[in-house]
Amino acid sequence: MFRISMNYYELDRKRNVFGSLLFIVLILTVATSLSIGSYNLSINDVFSGNTIFWNIRLPRVLTAMLVGASLAVSGAVMQCVLRNPLASSFTLGISHGAAFGAAFAIIVLGAGIVHRTGEGLTIVNPYVISLFAFLGSLGSVAVILLLAKIRNLSPEAMVLAGIAMASLFSAGTMLIQYFAQNDVLVSYVVFWTFGDVGRTAWKEVFLITVSFALIFPYFILRRWDYNALLMDDETAKSLGVNPQRVRLESMLLSAFLTSVCVSFTGIIGFIGLVSPHMIRIVLGEDHRYLLPFSSLLGSLLLLLSDTFGRTAYSVIIPVGIITSFIGAPVFIYLLLRGGGR
Repeated sequence: MFRISMNYYELDRKRNVFGSLLFIVLILTVATSLSIGSYNLSINDVFSGNTIFWNIRLPRVLTAMLVGASLAVSGAVMQCVLRNPLASSFTLGISHGAAFGAAFAIIVLGAGIVHRTGEGLTIVNPYVISLFAFLGSLGSVAVILLLAKIRNLSPEAMVLAGIAMASLFSAGTMLIQYFAQNDVLVSYVVFWTFGDVGRTAWKEVFLITVSFALIFPYFILRRWDYNALLMDDETAKSLGVNPQRVRLESMLLSAFLTSVCVSFTGIIGFIGLVSPHMIRIVLGEDHRYLLPFSSLLGSLLLLLSDTFGRTAYSVIIPVGIITSFIGAPVFIYLLLRGGGR
């Protein structure tokens, strides 16, 4: 018993140290990201009402933190309730549905018009694009949940249904691009799919913040239910958990939170897939720690990626490209380490 107590004490100390270090690194990264860029800012610039800081730099940093946290915690929840380590907004077709909605708004509805000078494209109403991206992302999840309700699909089958929806939406996006009459609009659709946290202003930051603030506490309240679902449905039922209800509610809220983020920033890959696995390797499967620490790590990874993308070269590289380049080899490494079990 003494050995068990010591092991628990060591694990608890490890969690506290890891969480503290993660938080400190995140704060230092925020300070660095706010100060550097194409135009470096000082402390005096921050308190003197500098326009670049208040209207560009700060909303961008907050968006990266909020979107990273949202994608990471949503990925952790999806992986738990679907019992699949590869579950994420990609495998469920959420991102692909958003891309289809954005392409439909830009090309079919004419949310973007071409002018002959400047950068080549003016967006008439960006909220039309965000709205249809949001509807498209929710559409994929709605179909999956409807099939699960009608046919009583298993969690594994729900992931396969998500892959099918992703393929369907990808084909629809390519079809819209193929029949588009204007190459500039097609290029903007392609650019939208890259993922970029620099598109948001304070209004979008507010909407993402509200969504995260309303949904994240629900995930925390369900942390013990998620731990019970790690075993099997029968065991969870014996512990007083309703697996179907928890799975349905969690999937809906995860999809909603991811959809809000994707509709404003475009497709950002691997954050929701890699972050929970990295935390599992260090701290294990306990959702009391997995959920908050995944959100912290997601914020850190996306903020680091965006800071690198806008400072490493003379041009700003969309963060979605950076996360894909970094995320793919990291995820392969985690699989080799056994993180995908």
